[in-house]
Amino acid sequence: MGAGRVFAYGAAAGLIGDLLLGDPRRGHPVAAFGRAAGAVERVLWRDHRGWGALHTAVCAGGAVALGSVAARAVRTSPAASLALTTAATWAVVGGTSLAREARTIGRALEAGDVEAARARLPHLCGRDPQALDADGMARAVVESVAENTSDAVVGALVWGAVGGVPGLLGFRAVNTLDAMVGHKSARYRRYGWASARLDDLAGWPGARLTAVLAVLAGPDPRGAVRAWRADAAQHPSPNAGPVEASFAGALGVRLGGTLSYGGRVEHRPVLNTQGRAVGTHDVERAVRLSKRVTWLALGVCAGARLTSAWLSRGARSLGSAPSLRGARLPKRGK
Repeated sequence: MGAGRVFAYGAAAGLIGDLLLGDPRRGHPVAAFGRAAGAVERVLWRDHRGWGALHTAVCAGGAVALGSVAARAVRTSPAASLALTTAATWAVVGGTSLAREARTIGRALEAGDVEAARARLPHLCGRDPQALDADGMARAVVESVAENTSDAVVGALVWGAVGGVPGLLGFRAVNTLDAMVGHKSARYRRYGWASARLDDLAGWPGARLTAVLAVLAGPDPRGAVRAWRADAAQHPSPNAGPVEASFAGALGVRLGGTLSYGGRVEHRPVLNTQGRAVGTHDVERAVRLSKRVTWLALGVCAGARLTSAWLSRGARSLGSAPSLRGARLPKRGK
């Protein structure tokens, strides 16, 4: 079994595993990485970009190295390689937990239980729930579903298609580091700079693919394209902008505006100004769009990896064909 099929089958099996099992409450590999990264931070932390860059290199590089060693150890066994890719995909994607948390908040909002929704919101995003009414929480959930479709699923599949198991683990490591130290607090403004910039680079292809697939899978493709082109660049995040704008246009709602993080109020531009205000029923619509984007992304990434492997085999076959240079050709008679 070639590397292309190993990734295609393993990624599909890993997504199915995530669909059936979700994230374990204890012992999740990403949580273990977070604890390890926290221990490294306690040793290295200085209010300096250089030390933060070292922290990023040690943690992200360690994840890539671990994936490379594991992949090399099983490379002679197709079954073991498939099992490793399946396990790695399941470990790094989080689509089922994302949908579960969003739906839990959505059901509380639809039932009118605003306090239950406020208590659950921190499990999904970092907004200040006490500063939000029901519609504000619904908007926060839709924005989080959009952004995390890219961060928790599509981006991982893209890098898995590019780099196999090391790509899967490396992307999740970078994304986790950004969540831990990449925000602009007093402690991490300089120390987390490298993690934030690396996350921007790593997330770029997955965010654009997510936006494209939201256009294709959403109920309003023209609206998604219009919002993406008009509003994405105004978002402070180079990757969240295209994703949230395309989701907003596809769903026909307005995202962005005033929000509060840790007591700090931000005034972000409105995405899809022609849309309506987000309602509680839009949470379920966003989750369904996220799921469609997920499976389309699997098809695109698996197809790209299979095509690349096929082209590579074709190039090797041509390269190994016997050359006619210097060969004795039969003489032609008159």
